[in-house]
Amino acid sequence: MFDLSGQVALVTGASRGIGEAGARSLAKHGAKVVLAARTSGDIERIAADIVASGGEAKAITCDVASYEDVANAVEVCIDTYGGIDILVNNAGVIEPISRIETSDPATWGNVIDINVKGVYHGLRAVAPYMLQKGSGTIVNISSGAAAGALEGWSQYCSSKAAALSLTRCGDKEFGDKGLRVVGLSPGTVATQMQVDIKASGINPVSQLDPAVHIPPEWVGEAICWLCTDAGDAYRGTDCSLRDEDVRKAIGVI
Repeated sequence: MFDLSGQVALVTGASRGIGEAGARSLAKHGAKVVLAARTSGDIERIAADIVASGGEAKAITCDVASYEDVANAVEVCIDTYGGIDILVNNAGVIEPISRIETSDPATWGNVIDINVKGVYHGLRAVAPYMLQKGSGTIVNISSGAAAGALEGWSQYCSSKAAALSLTRCGDKEFGDKGLRVVGLSPGTVATQMQVDIKASGINPVSQLDPAVHIPPEWVGEAICWLCTDAGDAYRGTDCSLRDEDVRKAIGVI
Protein backbone atom coordinates (compact mmCIF):
# COMPACT_ATOMS: atom_id res chain seq x y z
CA MET A 1 0.00 0.00 0.00
CA PHE A 2 1.17 3.52 -0.80
CA ASP A 3 0.35 6.19 1.77
CA LEU A 4 -0.79 9.35 0.00
CA SER A 5 -2.91 10.56 2.91
CA GLY A 6 -3.50 14.30 2.93
CA GLN A 7 -2.17 14.87 -0.56
CA VAL A 8 -4.26 16.62 -3.20
CA ALA A 9 -4.18 15.29 -6.76
CA LEU A 10 -5.45 16.63 -10.08
CA VAL A 11 -6.01 14.02 -12.80
CA THR A 12 -6.74 15.11 -16.37
CA GLY A 13 -8.63 12.92 -18.80
CA ALA A 14 -10.22 11.27 -15.76
CA SER A 15 -13.51 10.20 -17.36
CA ARG A 16 -12.37 6.71 -18.37
CA GLY A 17 -9.44 4.38 -18.91
CA ILE A 18 -6.13 5.29 -17.33
CA GLY A 19 -7.44 8.58 -15.94
CA GLU A 20 -10.35 6.94 -14.14
CA ALA A 21 -8.13 4.17 -12.80
CA GLY A 22 -5.56 6.71 -11.64
CA ALA A 23 -8.16 8.79 -9.83
CA ARG A 24 -9.62 5.73 -8.11
CA SER A 25 -6.17 4.45 -7.05
CA LEU A 26 -5.08 7.84 -5.72
CA ALA A 27 -8.27 8.09 -3.66
CA LYS A 28 -7.86 4.50 -2.43
CA HIS A 29 -4.42 5.38 -1.13
CA GLY A 30 -5.64 8.46 0.71
CA ALA A 31 -5.34 11.37 -1.72
CA LYS A 32 -8.05 13.96 -2.25
CA VAL A 33 -8.74 13.92 -5.97
CA VAL A 34 -10.00 16.46 -8.50
CA LEU A 35 -11.10 14.72 -11.69
CA ALA A 36 -10.91 16.80 -14.88
CA ALA A 37 -12.31 16.01 -18.31
CA ARG A 38 -13.95 17.80 -21.22
CA THR A 39 -17.42 16.52 -20.31
CA SER A 40 -18.90 16.29 -16.86
CA GLY A 41 -21.12 13.19 -16.80
CA ASP A 42 -18.59 10.43 -16.25
CA ILE A 43 -16.29 12.34 -13.92
CA GLU A 44 -19.23 13.34 -11.73
CA ARG A 45 -20.26 9.69 -11.52
CA ILE A 46 -16.73 8.55 -10.70
CA ALA A 47 -16.27 11.30 -8.10
CA ALA A 48 -19.56 10.27 -6.49
CA ASP A 49 -18.39 6.64 -6.38
CA ILE A 50 -15.17 7.70 -4.66
CA VAL A 51 -17.05 9.75 -2.10
CA ALA A 52 -19.49 6.90 -1.48
CA SER A 53 -16.49 4.67 -0.76
CA GLY A 54 -15.22 7.08 1.88
CA GLY A 55 -12.84 9.14 -0.22
CA GLU A 56 -12.76 12.81 -1.15
CA ALA A 57 -13.25 13.80 -4.79
CA LYS A 58 -14.57 16.60 -6.95
CA ALA A 59 -15.25 16.83 -10.68
CA ILE A 60 -14.43 19.81 -12.91
CA THR A 61 -14.91 20.20 -16.65
CA CYS A 62 -11.61 21.05 -18.31
CA ASP A 63 -10.23 21.06 -21.84
CA VAL A 64 -6.46 20.72 -21.41
CA ALA A 65 -5.94 22.45 -24.77
CA SER A 66 -7.09 25.61 -22.96
CA TYR A 67 -4.63 27.02 -20.44
CA GLU A 68 -7.42 28.92 -18.73
CA ASP A 69 -9.32 25.67 -18.14
CA VAL A 70 -6.26 23.96 -16.66
CA ALA A 71 -5.42 26.94 -14.46
CA ASN A 72 -9.02 26.95 -13.24
CA ALA A 73 -8.82 23.24 -12.38
CA VAL A 74 -5.71 23.91 -10.30
CA GLU A 75 -7.53 26.72 -8.51
CA VAL A 76 -10.36 24.31 -7.74
CA CYS A 77 -7.83 22.01 -6.04
CA ILE A 78 -6.52 24.88 -3.96
CA ASP A 79 -9.91 26.38 -3.10
CA THR A 80 -11.50 23.01 -2.28
CA TYR A 81 -8.68 21.13 -0.59
CA GLY A 82 -6.12 23.78 0.29
CA GLY A 83 -3.36 22.99 -2.20
CA ILE A 84 -2.08 20.67 -4.88
CA ASP A 85 0.58 17.99 -4.41
CA ILE A 86 0.14 15.72 -7.43
CA LEU A 87 -0.63 16.38 -11.09
CA VAL A 88 -1.33 13.51 -13.46
CA ASN A 89 -1.08 14.76 -17.03
CA ASN A 90 -3.10 11.93 -18.54
CA ALA A 91 -5.46 13.51 -21.09
CA GLY A 92 -4.47 12.31 -24.54
CA VAL A 93 -5.87 11.26 -27.91
CA ILE A 94 -4.62 9.27 -30.89
CA GLU A 95 -7.43 9.80 -33.41
CA PRO A 96 -7.50 10.26 -36.27
CA ILE A 97 -5.06 7.48 -37.15
CA SER A 98 -3.85 8.22 -40.66
CA ARG A 99 -0.82 8.15 -42.90
CA ILE A 100 0.76 11.56 -43.36
CA GLU A 101 -0.32 12.00 -46.98
CA THR A 102 -3.99 11.49 -46.14
CA SER A 103 -4.02 13.20 -42.74
CA ASP A 104 -6.15 16.25 -42.01
CA PRO A 105 -3.98 19.17 -40.81
CA ALA A 106 -6.63 20.52 -38.45
CA THR A 107 -7.24 17.23 -36.64
CA TRP A 108 -3.50 16.45 -36.66
CA GLY A 109 -3.00 19.76 -34.88
CA ASN A 110 -5.75 18.97 -32.39
CA VAL A 111 -3.71 15.99 -31.17
CA ILE A 112 -0.78 18.34 -30.55
CA ASP A 113 -3.04 20.79 -28.71
CA ILE A 114 -4.16 18.05 -26.30
CA ASN A 115 -1.11 15.78 -26.01
CA VAL A 116 1.61 18.43 -26.00
CA LYS A 117 0.09 21.76 -25.03
CA GLY A 118 -2.04 19.97 -22.46
CA VAL A 119 1.07 18.67 -20.70
CA TYR A 120 2.73 22.09 -20.86
CA HIS A 121 -0.42 23.77 -19.55
CA GLY A 122 -0.45 21.39 -16.58
CA LEU A 123 3.20 22.02 -15.80
CA ARG A 124 2.76 25.77 -16.14
CA ALA A 125 -0.34 25.89 -13.98
CA VAL A 126 0.94 23.85 -11.01
CA ALA A 127 4.59 24.94 -10.99
CA PRO A 128 4.17 28.25 -9.10
CA TYR A 129 2.30 26.53 -6.25
CA MET A 130 4.60 23.54 -6.04
CA LEU A 131 7.70 25.70 -6.23
CA GLN A 132 6.42 27.95 -3.47
CA LYS A 133 6.11 25.05 -1.05
CA GLY A 134 9.13 23.17 -2.42
CA SER A 135 7.43 19.86 -3.14
CA GLY A 136 5.12 18.06 -5.55
CA THR A 137 4.92 15.25 -8.06
CA ILE A 138 4.00 15.56 -11.74
CA VAL A 139 3.34 12.32 -13.64
CA ASN A 140 3.17 12.67 -17.42
CA ILE A 141 1.55 9.65 -19.09
CA SER A 142 3.90 8.68 -21.91
CA SER A 143 4.16 5.86 -24.42
CA GLY A 144 6.65 3.68 -26.21
CA ALA A 145 5.68 5.88 -29.17
CA ALA A 146 7.78 8.64 -27.59
CA ALA A 147 10.91 6.86 -28.77
CA GLY A 148 9.65 5.02 -31.85
CA ALA A 149 7.92 5.65 -35.16
CA LEU A 150 4.81 3.81 -36.31
CA GLU A 151 2.87 4.03 -39.55
CA GLY A 152 -0.26 6.13 -39.22
CA TRP A 153 0.76 7.54 -35.86
CA SER A 154 2.82 10.58 -36.86
CA GLN A 155 0.63 12.82 -34.69
CA TYR A 156 0.81 10.51 -31.68
CA CYS A 157 4.50 9.62 -31.90
CA SER A 158 5.44 13.28 -32.33
CA SER A 159 3.25 14.37 -29.44
CA LYS A 160 4.57 11.74 -27.05
CA ALA A 161 8.17 12.55 -27.98
CA ALA A 162 7.39 16.17 -27.13
CA ALA A 163 5.77 15.15 -23.85
CA LEU A 164 8.90 13.19 -22.92
CA SER A 165 10.96 16.28 -23.68
CA LEU A 166 8.70 18.29 -21.36
CA THR A 167 9.31 15.70 -18.64
CA ARG A 168 13.05 16.19 -19.12
CA CYS A 169 12.75 19.97 -19.18
CA GLY A 170 10.53 19.98 -16.11
CA ASP A 171 13.05 17.93 -14.18
CA LYS A 172 15.90 20.14 -15.39
CA GLU A 173 14.14 23.27 -14.17
CA PHE A 174 12.35 22.01 -11.05
CA GLY A 175 14.25 18.90 -9.91
CA ASP A 176 16.59 20.74 -7.58
CA LYS A 177 13.69 22.71 -6.10
CA GLY A 178 11.85 19.77 -4.57
CA LEU A 179 9.59 18.79 -7.47
CA ARG A 180 9.49 15.28 -8.90
CA VAL A 181 8.68 15.23 -12.64
CA VAL A 182 8.40 11.75 -14.10
CA GLY A 183 6.93 10.00 -17.12
CA LEU A 184 5.03 6.74 -17.12
CA SER A 185 5.05 4.55 -20.23
CA PRO A 186 2.43 1.87 -19.53
CA GLY A 187 2.63 -0.20 -22.69
CA THR A 188 -0.65 -1.29 -24.26
CA VAL A 189 -3.63 -0.89 -21.95
CA ALA A 190 -7.17 -2.24 -22.28
CA THR A 191 -8.87 1.09 -22.98
CA GLN A 192 -10.99 2.67 -25.72
CA MET A 193 -7.79 3.87 -27.39
CA GLN A 194 -6.80 0.27 -28.07
CA VAL A 195 -10.25 -0.39 -29.52
CA ASP A 196 -9.71 2.53 -31.92
CA ILE A 197 -6.23 1.31 -32.80
CA LYS A 198 -7.57 -2.18 -33.50
CA ALA A 199 -10.25 -0.77 -35.79
CA SER A 200 -7.69 1.22 -37.81
CA GLY A 201 -5.89 -1.89 -39.05
CA ILE A 202 -2.73 0.20 -39.46
CA ASN A 203 0.70 -0.94 -38.15
CA PRO A 204 1.52 -3.96 -35.97
CA VAL A 205 -0.09 -2.58 -32.80
CA SER A 206 -3.52 -2.89 -34.43
CA GLN A 207 -2.86 -6.60 -34.92
CA LEU A 208 -2.27 -7.37 -31.25
CA ASP A 209 -4.58 -9.78 -29.50
CA PRO A 210 -6.63 -7.74 -26.97
CA ALA A 211 -5.68 -10.33 -24.35
CA VAL A 212 -2.13 -8.92 -24.20
CA HIS A 213 -3.23 -5.49 -23.00
CA ILE A 214 -2.81 -4.78 -19.29
CA PRO A 215 -5.75 -3.55 -17.19
CA PRO A 216 -5.90 0.21 -16.52
CA GLU A 217 -5.89 -0.53 -12.79
CA TRP A 218 -2.23 -1.52 -13.08
CA VAL A 219 -1.47 1.92 -14.43
CA GLY A 220 -3.44 3.54 -11.63
CA GLU A 221 -1.29 1.73 -9.07
CA ALA A 222 1.87 2.68 -10.98
CA ILE A 223 0.88 6.34 -10.80
CA CYS A 224 0.55 6.10 -7.03
CA TRP A 225 3.89 4.29 -6.73
CA LEU A 226 5.62 7.05 -8.67
CA CYS A 227 4.17 9.60 -6.23
CA THR A 228 6.19 8.00 -3.42
CA ASP A 229 9.95 8.06 -2.92
CA ALA A 230 10.15 5.21 -5.45
CA GLY A 231 9.48 7.79 -8.14
CA ASP A 232 12.81 9.51 -7.48
CA ALA A 233 14.61 6.90 -9.58
CA TYR A 234 12.64 8.07 -12.64
CA ARG A 235 13.00 11.83 -12.35
CA GLY A 236 13.23 13.37 -15.81
CA THR A 237 12.60 10.14 -17.68
CA ASP A 238 9.93 7.55 -18.48
CA CYS A 239 9.27 4.61 -16.18
CA SER A 240 8.21 1.58 -18.24
CA LEU A 241 5.42 -0.58 -16.92
CA ARG A 242 6.63 -3.28 -19.29
CA ASP A 243 9.56 -3.79 -16.89
CA GLU A 244 8.82 -6.87 -14.78
CA ASP A 245 10.83 -5.48 -11.87
CA VAL A 246 8.67 -2.35 -11.88
CA ARG A 247 5.52 -4.46 -11.90
CA LYS A 248 6.80 -6.48 -8.96
CA ALA A 249 7.69 -3.34 -7.02
CA ILE A 250 4.20 -1.94 -7.58
CA GLY A 251 2.62 -5.27 -6.65
CA VAL A 252 0.56 -5.89 -9.77
CA ILE A 253 2.09 -9.30 -10.52
